[in-house]
Formats: sequence, C-alpha cells, structure tokens
Amino acid sequence: MLSNHLQNGFETAKLVWSQIPNSEEAEHEGVGLLSTSGGSSSVESLDYEVIENYAYREEQAQRGKLYVGYSVVVKWFFALLIGIGTGLAAVFINISVENFAGWKFSLTFSIIQKSYFAGFLVYILINLILVFSSVYIITKFAPAAAGSGIPEIKGVDIHGILLFRTLIGKIFGSIGSVGGGLALGKEGPLVHTGACIASLLGQGGSTKYHLRYRWLQVFRSDRDRRDLVTCGCAAGVAAAFRAPVGGVLFALEEVTSWWRSQLMWRVFFTSAIVAVVVRSAMGWCKSGKCGHFGSGGFIIWDISDGQEDYSFEELLPMAVIGVIGGLLGALFNQLTLYMTSWRRNYLHKKGNRVKIIEACVISVITSVISFGLPLLRKCSPCPESDLDSGIECPRPPGMYGNYVNFYCSKDKEYNDLATIFFNTQVMFYTLAVVTFGIAVPAGQFVPGIMIGSTYGRLVGMFVVNFYKKLNIEEGTYALLGAASFLGGSMRMTVSLCVIMVEITNNLKFLPLIMLVLLISKAVGDAFSEGLYEEQAHLRGVPLLESRPKYKMRQMTAKEACGAQKVVSLPRIIKVADVVSILRTNKHNGFPVIDHSRNGERLVIGLVLRSHLLVLLQSKVDFQHSPLPCDTRGGSKPISHSFSEFVKPASSKGLSIDDIHLSSDDMEMYIDLGPFLNPSPYVVPEDMSLSKVYNLFRQLGLRHIFVVPRASRVIGLITRKDLLIEDGEDSTTVELQSTSVRAQRRDKSLLTRNTEAELPLLNGLLVEDHN
Repeated sequence: MLSNHLQNGFETAKLVWSQIPNSEEAEHEGVGLLSTSGGSSSVESLDYEVIENYAYREEQAQRGKLYVGYSVVVKWFFALLIGIGTGLAAVFINISVENFAGWKFSLTFSIIQKSYFAGFLVYILINLILVFSSVYIITKFAPAAAGSGIPEIKGVDIHGILLFRTLIGKIFGSIGSVGGGLALGKEGPLVHTGACIASLLGQGGSTKYHLRYRWLQVFRSDRDRRDLVTCGCAAGVAAAFRAPVGGVLFALEEVTSWWRSQLMWRVFFTSAIVAVVVRSAMGWCKSGKCGHFGSGGFIIWDISDGQEDYSFEELLPMAVIGVIGGLLGALFNQLTLYMTSWRRNYLHKKGNRVKIIEACVISVITSVISFGLPLLRKCSPCPESDLDSGIECPRPPGMYGNYVNFYCSKDKEYNDLATIFFNTQVMFYTLAVVTFGIAVPAGQFVPGIMIGSTYGRLVGMFVVNFYKKLNIEEGTYALLGAASFLGGSMRMTVSLCVIMVEITNNLKFLPLIMLVLLISKAVGDAFSEGLYEEQAHLRGVPLLESRPKYKMRQMTAKEACGAQKVVSLPRIIKVADVVSILRTNKHNGFPVIDHSRNGERLVIGLVLRSHLLVLLQSKVDFQHSPLPCDTRGGSKPISHSFSEFVKPASSKGLSIDDIHLSSDDMEMYIDLGPFLNPSPYVVPEDMSLSKVYNLFRQLGLRHIFVVPRASRVIGLITRKDLLIEDGEDSTTVELQSTSVRAQRRDKSLLTRNTEAELPLLNGLLVEDHN
C-alpha cells in the first residue's frame, strides 16, 4: 500500500514537472527575447475598442438591464478579491523575508561571539542559498518574473508576463532575493504580483494548471481586463508602502493609458481593502505570532513628531537636494541601462547557468561588503533613553531596528554601519546599479530611498552646522533626499509625493516634497528618460509617451503609414488565401473590402488576426459557395458566441502553425462579414500625426484606418446631440446643429432612408439579397 502511494506521488510529481516549460520555452514566453526594435511578435497592443460584430450584437440583444447591474456588481466583487489577494501576498512575502532574515542574523550573531570568521562564512552561505533559490526559480520556472515587472505591464500585452507561474515565481523569488540581502527591494515586484492576481481573476484562473473556474469568466475584452490589472497595480503599491491614495495615483500616473472616473472608484476601493488587510496583519503579528516579523516588514518612516516648521533660509539647500537627486537619478538610470544592455548582449546569451553564477557572485560580493564595512567604524555608546520609550540599545540579535551590537567590545555599544547593513535591506548606490538587471525579482523603491536619504542627511548635517540658531533636524533632509532621488530616477511626481507623505505621516512636509520632486524631475528630464521608460525601450516594449514628438506636427497620417503595403482581404475569401496571408506577414488586423451594387469598392470593416485563427480552427463557417451568407435572414445563424473570440489574457493564444487543414478545407470559402468590426476608427490621410497620436493614446486604440479625404458630409454631431435622455425615442431626436438642421427638417426622410438607419454592413447584406 505504501509503495503504491509513493509510486502515485512520483507519477504526480512527474506530471506537474512536465507541465512546467523548460528554460528555452519559458524564456521565449517571457520578456528575455524581446527585440529592441519593438517589432517582436511576443508584444501586442491592448485594444480598448469594442469589436461590434454580429456575435457581439446578438449577445448584447439577449441581455437586459439586469445584466448591466450584474456586471457592475461583479467588477466591485473582483476589486474586493484583488485587494484581499494582494494584501495577503504582501503579508506572506514580508513574514517570510523577515523570518529568513531574522534567523540569519540571530545565527550569525550567536556564532560571531565565538568566531568572527565562522560567522562570516555562515552569513555568506545563508545569503548564497537564498539568492540561489531565487535565481533558480526565475531561470528554470518563471523567467518573466525577473526584474520589477513595472515596465512590462505599462499599457501593452506581453505574453507570459501575467501567467500563474509568473505570480508564483515573483512571490518566492522576491523572498529569496530580498531575504538574501541583495541591494534591491520588494516593492516593485509587489506591483507585478498584484497585476498577476488581477489578470488571473479576470480570465477565470489558469488553464495550464487546471485552476480555471467558469463563474469567474465574466470579462471578455481588453478594456475590462486591463481595468482589473490597473486595480492590481494600485493594490501592489498600497501593500508595499501602506499608502492607499498613493497607489491610486501611481496607477493613474504610471500604469494605465485609459482612465475613467468609474475605474478610479474601483481602484480606490481596492487600495482601501489592501490597507485594511495589511493593517490587520500587522496588528496580529505584533503580538509575536509571526516570528521575527514586526512593523519593520513594511516601510514605516513616521516623522510626525519631527521638525515642525521650516524657514525661508532652508529653501536653498532643499533646492540643492532636488538638483543632486536629479543628477544622481539620471546617472543611475544611465548606468543601469548600460549594465542591463551589456548583460543582454554578452552575458545572458550564454544561458541560464551564467545567470545563476552571476547572481551568486553578486550575492557573495554584497555579503562581503555588508559584513566587512562595519569593521571600519568604531562602536558608539548607546544613548540614554526612557524605559517607556520602547527603544532598546543594543537590540537583541536578529530583531529589526536600530542600535545593532556588532563586534563591539562593550555591551552598551552599537555599530552605525552594522545598523544600516544588518537589516532586510542592504543598499547603496554601486551595489544597486550592479544588482539591478540580474535574473531575480528586483524593485528600486527602497534602494532609492536609502540612497537619497544618505546625501539628504549629509546636506542636513551641513545646514545644521551652518544655521546653528534654527530648529533643523537631519531627518527632514534625509526624507527630502529620498524623494529627490526617486523623482530623479523614476520621474514620478504626484503619486510619489503622496506616497512619501503617507509613509512619513506628516502633512507639513508636503510643500517641501513637492519642491524637491519638481526640481529633481526637471533636472533628470534634461538628461534622460525615467527608469521604467529606459528599461521598457531596452526590452522592446512599445510604450506611447504622454505627448507626441514635436516633429509629428509637420507629419501627416499618410506619411506615418510608410511604404509598407496594406494587406486587405475581400469579404468572401478562400481558406487557402487566408492561410497564405497569415503565414507571410505578422499583421494583427486586416481591412475587409467589398463592392456595392454600382461596383464601388468599400471598406466595410476590420477583422483581427486572432478572429481569423478561430474561424480556421473551428471550420464550422467554411462554405463551398463564394457567395455571402444571409445571417440577417436566419438561413445561416451565427455559429460562434462572442466568448470564442476572446483573446487569452496570459498566453500566446492560437498560432497559424497550430492549425491543420486538409486539401479539401483549403478549397473552401469564408464569409468574413459576420465576424468583422464594421465601425473601425478612420482618419483622413492629411490629418497631422500629432492628432492621430493623441487619438490613438487617449482612446486606447490598436488600429486606425487612413483613408482619402471624404467627398461629402451627411451630418454633423455636436455635444448637444449626445445629450439624449433615457427612454427617449432615437427617431424623434432632432439634430441641434444649425448646419444640418435645414437638411433634416423632414423627419420622414430619416425614417425612409435605409442606409442612414442601418450600419454599412447591414446595408450591403440587404443589397446582396435583393
């Protein structure tokens, strides 16, 4: 009996392991092979436009107002689940990191009392094991989980970036990399973790690992799914910093490219749920039930009782901090860009073994520096403190906090450098530059805070010595230094300002933080782009900036099309032609052309590549006749539901190589009329490229047709024409525009004109069967 159980267990383990992709497959699905030209097939644009084909119209016709209310309720319920899931993930990561680090420090301190060298070796070995576990998980299991993940989730769809295995790799990889003492943080990976949780909920779970639930499969468009991902990103920031408002603003400023008021409320609700979950977990863990975990697991920089006021004389050194932050932040971006580029071009091409060795070497170097630097600093006597203050000097080994006794000859002494390095965060500028880009989950929020605090405190010490009569605290300048470096590196302003206020719990510093952020961002923008934008360009992620380039004002839409020939499809097309077109080019959308009764060529819509692949795979819409089908007459009803055309949220989906057709299938035809989008966005060929750019970005589009200048105008819509009350008959609404009113005085013309009533495709179907 026992042998049977063991054999079943081994077979189950083999089955699970066989479902895990090998390094080559995983790397292909991740972001490791994105081309710098931005033309990689593994990156797709998100499409916020609704594809209003016949399947969509039939589905909408079957739904009433009750379904609209149900959809709203489900969106809020998902926002609740995202908040709870991200909060629990953040708590799990923090508990694990703090306990691993606490056990490591306790063991190291106990061994140091007997042998300094033995403690040194144990410290290096423990860090090496933790970092090795992290890099092994990333290279062998989830390569898309490397890095912070924020550049990859900003407005595009990268295959593999939101998979279930990416979520698992992000969580456990962060525990190993941060617990192993590398010069990085877990705040950036928490944003990616929240996005993965939201994406998995939006698509109903994971198909590969048989964790898919039909009752969760509600959202079928990029718009709704991306809204959930935005909620997840905000939840990640809220969980990392305990800053719910900062999470909302981060999602608005950095993540989403299509923002609406309804989305803001759901994002705010999600962030509030995260704050409740994190605070409840912290209160529960403070009772000692979580091992070494305490309030230090989350960023807490409470200076509510710090410097109460500032004078005009301090504005100049504060502005200097902003300039320093902009310069050091821009330099940091360039150095990490060079290091990442060198790794991709020379080091990481040699395989996963080199990635593992690199991470282990950096772990050893970091451990040596963090263990050896405190020896250069003499111990200081503990300050006198009240027993009621709760401050203990020196702190017991392995506990989070200040006043670490490291290699001190007396009991009541502490080592400044040991206090900095013997914590869960091992930070400084050079190590952060070298570490950023290795194959482990890595965030740059905490390194930025530590780096900026260093020079900020130095400026504060100078100001204290120079203005001796003023009530100045160095901690205030350390806070401003942290804000300035983050602003100079990441180029965030509003969200970062609110995050810093929330983690410091002092609203009085808001004007000062705003000042240094504006200065540091302006100085940094003069040299380079932000950290996330630089890394996105390096990885080939095609991000649209907030505003078009200046030279786009002199360019037209036709010029932007280039010399590439448009590949269009006829409405009735042979299956062999569809296969040939899909094999010979990588376009994701194709214009569909048809002829009217008088022989005029008309663009009747846009069909997506993914929809064509669904039609080829199912084969149910193949027909022998090269004549259009009559879907409106009921002779051939739609054989597909709208859900069949939904693009998988976290997988590559169908490929033309996955479809096998016989010779008889290749000779048949497909009527694309029922499956195309009959109302794509169209711009005239002489429209300025800057206007096209703004239209593309603000509407979240994926394709825009460029057509010749129209010959006539059939109407003009103004704002007043869109103010239609509920329950009002659309046929009785009179257009308010003066230029059209004279043409539409006789309402009977509006009701008799079939072409004006019906969409273009409907009109063509009527003509075909008359």
